[in-house]
Amino acid sequence: MSAAWYKDIIASLLGAGDTERLKAIYEPTVVGVMPEDARRGLCVMPDGELRSYGVYGKRHLWDSEGARACYMSSQNGGLDWRFCFAVPGSMGAAARDPETGRYLTVRCGKDGAWCLISDIGPDDTAYRRVKITDISVSDEFQPVRMKSGRWYCTAHHIDPGTLDMHPVFMYSDDVGESWRTIVFPSTPRHEPVWPDLDIRWQNNGAEPYAAELPDGRLMMLIRTSLDHLYVTYSSDGGESWTDMEESDICCTLTTPFLLPLDDGRTVMFWNNSRPLSEKRHDKADPPLTASDLAGTNEDAFTNRDVNHCAITEDGRGWIGVREMYLNAIRDAADFRAKGGRFSSADKSVHQFQAIELLYNKILVECGQHQIARKIIIFDINWLYEKKRSEDFELGLEHISSQMYVKSVSGSFLDKAPGHCAWNRVPGALLMPSPDRDHTEVLHICRVHDERLVYEKQGAVWAFPAAEKGRLSVRMMVKGAGLRFCLAGVWLNPSEEYASEHSPFHFDIDSRCVDKDIWLDIAVEFDCEAGRAAVYDGERLLFRVRMTGKAPMGIMYLHMQTLAEGEDFGGSYIKRMDFEAL
Repeated sequence: MSAAWYKDIIASLLGAGDTERLKAIYEPTVVGVMPEDARRGLCVMPDGELRSYGVYGKRHLWDSEGARACYMSSQNGGLDWRFCFAVPGSMGAAARDPETGRYLTVRCGKDGAWCLISDIGPDDTAYRRVKITDISVSDEFQPVRMKSGRWYCTAHHIDPGTLDMHPVFMYSDDVGESWRTIVFPSTPRHEPVWPDLDIRWQNNGAEPYAAELPDGRLMMLIRTSLDHLYVTYSSDGGESWTDMEESDICCTLTTPFLLPLDDGRTVMFWNNSRPLSEKRHDKADPPLTASDLAGTNEDAFTNRDVNHCAITEDGRGWIGVREMYLNAIRDAADFRAKGGRFSSADKSVHQFQAIELLYNKILVECGQHQIARKIIIFDINWLYEKKRSEDFELGLEHISSQMYVKSVSGSFLDKAPGHCAWNRVPGALLMPSPDRDHTEVLHICRVHDERLVYEKQGAVWAFPAAEKGRLSVRMMVKGAGLRFCLAGVWLNPSEEYASEHSPFHFDIDSRCVDKDIWLDIAVEFDCEAGRAAVYDGERLLFRVRMTGKAPMGIMYLHMQTLAEGEDFGGSYIKRMDFEAL
């Protein structure tokens, strides 16, 4: 959606205080909670009002009896939101054509897809319906207008016989009056490759999303069950496409989103994260359901508690890769049941919808279940930061440390809450500093607890992605020490194969440093040269060779205890600093 038509209108709605507040936002800031999944509910009204549509009074994911359409409304550029019931029978969220003023949206189902058209807008109850295709289509996004004036919409088709998923691209050259449809082949299915010992939920071509790149091509990203998104490009507005191929964008069983900016740049939102490796499903305890065993559902989502964004200026490479938001309930002991089973079941921060605001800001919705989903605003310049520090004075807001409890697995959408979810507990904790100076430091250790899936505590911290950088950690070894992994993707804090998934890894323990004193461990890495050097203060400890790829650079420090048994001593972390070089 081009922001040009509504920026000045929104600016006219802002009071002096609103303008000051909006301009002051820099890093991602939560400003609200939308009433439904982040996918197709966000829109802009002719008068500059922002709306995010959903359903009120939903008793269960599959039971909307008695529920009513609703929306959250903002009259000041997304800074503040109020609840409203939608006009009964109205069209709801839709996208506006800036030349004609016409609003379009797409509705899909087992019997095909329709374009809903209105010259009034989302409140229209007398909108027109135009058939797009007769094939079954699902998980559609809002239609998008290209610079040429062509409209398109993406979704997927599920083959009823094979259950294969096929990306679908639908486009119109007359503002929704007639459409053409392209159905793509499926992507490859997931096959277990060590350390995976069993299959993931088979999403082989789900929830594609397309957008114009700065170089004029259309890029379509496709959700898969593999370690990366698949991608295809079009140079003629979507009429023909390159063969689909695996991209360098790490993303598993989660849905990407692309936002073209008015200045030609494109922002990407996705989950740059890797799930825990799959164990033998027939050995799972508690046992899995038949559908989970067959790969038609997932056992547990373990990579949906973090999301990311990046920007491209030329359509050829991504820069400004950042961790955008961590799930606020990521370590909840009642994660499966938390928030109840109404509305969406998945308590994640995956799925996105975004619009460009004025004053260089972006508003993005992310997440599904009401307990986890958020509306966020941030400044585009935040993507270009080169430094980050953490001293824990504001707690563990920017740290992932959750550990998984042996829980009921699987997709129980129609029986109980907890869609593909495991309960969690905090792992690494803030504890009083050994200096007894009334400060707190991060403590990573190992505590024996047979209720846990994995016992090794860890902590994960993000910084701006870089090909070359310097990372320093002030720490103290009291027990077994720590394994440091420098990764290009988010890995679970308790991931037992973190080393195999990280381009750089090394150990800090009594073999190379003294215990019970504060150390200033620093690592200088260079992906192009394929090496890193690790220091204790000015003293070189050792060099490390790069053992894997990092297409988007290094952006994560993953620290995990080396203890093979219970270790209360553990290690303390006082501060972390990073700077791209």
